[in-house]
Amino acid sequence: MLGNGAKARRIRELAPWFHNLHFADGTETAPDHPLGDFPAFKWEQVSRHIPARLRGWRVLDIGCNAGYYSFALARRGAHVTGIDVDPHYLAQARWAAREYGLAQCVEFRRMQVYELARCTESFDLVLFMGVFYHLRYPLLALDIVARLVGRLLVFQTLTIPGHEVVSNTLDRHIMDRGDLRKPGWPKMAFIEHRFAGDPTNWWVANHAGVEAMLRSSGLFVISHPGHEIYVCKPNRSRAQWMRTHGVAELRAATGQGWAVAGGKP
Repeated sequence: MLGNGAKARRIRELAPWFHNLHFADGTETAPDHPLGDFPAFKWEQVSRHIPARLRGWRVLDIGCNAGYYSFALARRGAHVTGIDVDPHYLAQARWAAREYGLAQCVEFRRMQVYELARCTESFDLVLFMGVFYHLRYPLLALDIVARLVGRLLVFQTLTIPGHEVVSNTLDRHIMDRGDLRKPGWPKMAFIEHRFAGDPTNWWVANHAGVEAMLRSSGLFVISHPGHEIYVCKPNRSRAQWMRTHGVAELRAATGQGWAVAGGKP
């Protein structure tokens, strides 16, 4: 571990930081973050919905950034795998893991979320926070991730304002489309250019749309710890599209071909 002066220099060398990490000596990586003490305030909302003791749990942190959530979960006893596409953030996370003395229980990998389709592991807890709206193919990613969730998923995404939900969306005649315009009908807004100055912001769903997509991917929401945050469990009883008549489509979309029982190319 570095002394105070050397640590401060290394933090400057690894800048810019999006996660404000706190160290025991009072050093912080992003004390002037425009969102405040980020993501500490989100962790405060989520943490009480996750068991305090995670010894023996395997955790996946998707879009781990500099590792704030990964480290918080590792301190509860979990073995954590954090993935991100940005080598800059992964360099920050690996350095911080050594500084915290957590390098033995946290592993960081450079991966796209879609690459998890080839993952043979399962995870007791998956964090999928702040990534969904950056994805060009969001529902594909959610289907892939849902397959890996053993006990809990913590999901967060940018949403359209409002909490209305149309209770009956089971079926309509093809010419009966007026209900699709109602505020509580599940929907996604497509961002063609930029949103908040970011060209990787592709989709913004409404609240009803988020819950509908989670259900469609074989999950059910058990709590809402905070704004735009959903804690889910796998729905073992529901016949899921991706495990029934959607298997071939999911496998084709993830480059796994026609490896379907009884299927013919």
